[in-house]
Amino acid sequence: MRTDGRESDNVEDRRGENAGGRGLPIGGRGLGVGTIVIALIASYFVGVDPRVVVNVLGGIDSGVPTQSNVPSGPAPQPRDEIGRFMAIVLADTEDTWGALFKQVGGDYRPPKLVLFTNAFPTACGTGRSAAGPFYCPQDRKVYLDTSFFDLLAQRLGAAGDFAQAYVIAHEVGHHVQNQLGIIERTAQLRGRMVEAQYNQLLVRVELQADCFAGIWAHHADRSRRILEAGDLEEALRAASRIGDDVLQKQAQGYAVPETFTHGTSEQRVRWFRAGYENGSMKACDTFEARAL
Repeated sequence: MRTDGRESDNVEDRRGENAGGRGLPIGGRGLGVGTIVIALIASYFVGVDPRVVVNVLGGIDSGVPTQSNVPSGPAPQPRDEIGRFMAIVLADTEDTWGALFKQVGGDYRPPKLVLFTNAFPTACGTGRSAAGPFYCPQDRKVYLDTSFFDLLAQRLGAAGDFAQAYVIAHEVGHHVQNQLGIIERTAQLRGRMVEAQYNQLLVRVELQADCFAGIWAHHADRSRRILEAGDLEEALRAASRIGDDVLQKQAQGYAVPETFTHGTSEQRVRWFRAGYENGSMKACDTFEARAL
């Protein structure tokens, strides 16, 4: 991926700051990092689980810190290679979504990207590096421990700078959903569905975020020629390695489709490609699609 673009000012480099906290709250309990890793390999590997989003929106996440616990002071811009690359990718998503929102008379309000180490307090509870990158709708920030990319490359075989860019673009896709009201509407449906039905809805949320990542790649390449040879293949390889079916088989030896919350590898690849090939949000209406 070409890296001669501007760097976003919406990056907070909090790496090295002491997070405090007692662990990522799941189901009202603080779990150890080892337990979290086992659970997250199975289903949460890229992107926040929408069930966590729903808990936060519903105010029932007992681990949500008070506003005073969330750092609000100024943070420096990243100066290392990976941090600056993240700033370039974020800037490119800002340019793409800003232009798309403007076309329909909207005003895109970009998210912040917070780089942290090990653990960090957020408006959605304590974020842990074991949870992978995630988007918090409460404070409209994407949180990322850059050591995740080592895990992505070494354990999942999805190396490359555009694989990393895909991860950021997916999380920004959740921010777009939040700004469009999709996450809130999803939360409102929670009490009306049994778990299996709701899981199917969450799959549609995640696949749409993948499709939105493809939209970014489509317009960024056509407007600014950011893609280099092999970049698209890197993103598709990353998408293919993080499907629920693949991750569950790695974690427990078999897949349980009714528990999927992110979609299969084939679905994730297909929806990213749909966004990339069409460049239109109409192509990303996973909620009306008869077949995913």
